[in-house]
Amino acid sequence: MEEITSTATETTKDDDVWSKDTVPKVFKLVSSSTSSLTLTHPDLVSLLLVSPFLYRTLLSSQPLWQLLNFRESNNAGNRLIAALSLPRYSHVKEINLEFARDIEDTHLILIKQKCFDSLRSLESLNLNVCQKISDTGIEAITSCCPRLKNFSIYWNVRVTDSGLLHIVRNCKHIVDLNISGCKNISDQGVQFVADNYPKLESVNLTRCVKLTDKGLKQLLQKCLSLQSLNLYAVSSFTDEAYRKIGLLSRLMFLDLCGAQNLSDEGLQCISKCKNLVSLNLTWCVRVTDKGVIAISQSCTSLEFLSLFGIVGVTDKCLEALSKTCSNSITTLDVNGCIGIKKRSRPELLRLFPYLKCFKVHS
Repeated sequence: MEEITSTATETTKDDDVWSKDTVPKVFKLVSSSTSSLTLTHPDLVSLLLVSPFLYRTLLSSQPLWQLLNFRESNNAGNRLIAALSLPRYSHVKEINLEFARDIEDTHLILIKQKCFDSLRSLESLNLNVCQKISDTGIEAITSCCPRLKNFSIYWNVRVTDSGLLHIVRNCKHIVDLNISGCKNISDQGVQFVADNYPKLESVNLTRCVKLTDKGLKQLLQKCLSLQSLNLYAVSSFTDEAYRKIGLLSRLMFLDLCGAQNLSDEGLQCISKCKNLVSLNLTWCVRVTDKGVIAISQSCTSLEFLSLFGIVGVTDKCLEALSKTCSNSITTLDVNGCIGIKKRSRPELLRLFPYLKCFKVHS
């Protein structure tokens, strides 16, 4: 009998250790934003039902309830409203609705009406490919998010300059803005951004085809803290605007794929961005050795460089790059550069010993 009692006591102690020590540590691990083990929203809800202890433990771990991820989910709008109505989500910091195609303006208006206070701590909002959302929905949701820092609404042709005006009026702390594929944004919308976000660190203007030099110049002259600038597939700009990129002393990532008007003169100005780590010059057809050599001499920390499809570059620029960037470049694409001698991987590795990727475009 004493042996049974002793075993039961030990089991109780083990349960106490598991409950009070092990479980909280596990949940601290999976609630970390850097963890690859992050629990999904359905998983968390299911765990609430396992036991009263687990229910209490989960609710006491606030970081677990700071993310709402409804990416690619059906009925995401109603599910989001239901979640935000619960006290445990009163301090949510990140909402991901990417590819939640059924979410509409009406959902965002209802959130404003019913869950306004739940979004006061929100810092990141992803509405990528939510194509039923318009400026009206943006006005509603951003009015609830005074602390928003990251806003992404990739591939939405219903968003206009008015939507950007609502964002800059309601959210004063944006540092990361993605309006890639928002083809109805014009220079006026970019002007709103330039005038209101001098501390902007990252902006993605991919395929914003209505933009001209006028809008881009305003952005580059006023947002001097930019570290990432994506101008992929916007072919309307000229050297008049590209020269202003040289003002961005903190710039690390620059995508100019398809910049058909970029010349060596423009690229020489860009070479003033000495902290560049990633540069995409794919299909920049006017560029020659002169421009690339200027980059090689100034941007000696380059890790990624694509010259794909540029017929005006030769082995001269490759040799210049090997002298200054051989210890940093890990990705180099010179496919389609007919002026550059075709080399085997071992030959390229002799020039760039840390090279890992030889082809960016298939």
